Amino acid sequence: MIRAVIDTNIIVSAFFWGGLPRAALNAARAKRFQMITSEHLIDELKDVISRPKFASRLMLIGETVDSLLESDYRSLVEVVEPAKIEPVITSDIDDDALIACAIGGAADYIISGDHHLLELKQYLSIKMWTVNQFLEEISKT
Repeated sequence: MIRAVIDTNIIVSAFFWGGLPRAALNAARAKRFQMITSEHLIDELKDVISRPKFASRLMLIGETVDSLLESDYRSLVEVVEPAKIEPVITSDIDDDALIACAIGGAADYIISGDHHLLELKQYLSIKMWTVNQFLEEISKT
């Protein structure tokens, strides 16, 4: 089965705006691929969706930060131990958490909208793709 780490920016978009990011979550729900993450990335996601600017979005969908993480995220992911790696993306070291997670979880893809990752295109055997590229790929299987 295809294994992928989905960047926090894509998950936030899926939660609050739908579109292709939501389609990726739905594909994970339908077992089209295995979404993987780390506790560090879950903490980052919780921190982001806890920001005041998302309070009205949470109210609109009738969720709290904790309920959203439990009902619409943790049930879809496999939590893995990230690998210990040397810095890869020196201009944005936060991106290295995604790479470490992908290596630790034997991921095939990192799905992101972050230009630092997308410009890398691939690290070891892990492809860095947009959500659109990824959805096209898994639709072939």
